[in-house]
Amino acid sequence: MLKNIIAEVLGDKAVTLVAALDEVTVEVAAKDWLAACSTLRDHQKTRFDTMVDLCGVDYSTYAEEVRDSKKYAVVVHLLSVTLNQRLRVRCFAEDDSFPVVHSLVDVWAAANWYEREAFDLYGVIFEGHPDLRRLLTDYGFVGHPFRKDFPTSGYVEMRYDPEQRRVLYQPVTIEPRENVPRVIREDSYAH
Repeated sequence: MLKNIIAEVLGDKAVTLVAALDEVTVEVAAKDWLAACSTLRDHQKTRFDTMVDLCGVDYSTYAEEVRDSKKYAVVVHLLSVTLNQRLRVRCFAEDDSFPVVHSLVDVWAAANWYEREAFDLYGVIFEGHPDLRRLLTDYGFVGHPFRKDFPTSGYVEMRYDPEQRRVLYQPVTIEPRENVPRVIREDSYAH
């Protein structure tokens, strides 16, 4: 069973190891992230040669539970083509104010743009990344839009000024409001 193989291969690097819904998820500490992923790629019993996906996750309010620390995680989905097995590996950044984990570009080259996306949208810094810069938002964008504490309307807005013939950035002028759906009940509805 894959769960037992992962426990054997990673040893004490596996903080938690869960098998649920026909998937195995292992969590490793940030200090062991690079070594654990390299081991999972190179060990004969795992041979996870393909990184299918990498993403950032904000766990600050997850499953109706509020976290005070270790809010930001990086999750990779791995595939061993040779052994026909899949694995999810998660790593929480130690510092919420400046989340840092080591880059996996040297382990799987495909991690490059996925890490740039996680940096751009969640603010996770990938130490050792060859070109860590924004990928989806504008270079002048303030904040990280997929964080749960990011305001829906953002911090700045841009508009084209025809007199200056250029795009201008300015503070958001949208007033925040609550949108509560209106419920109409008619007494004539049959129960």
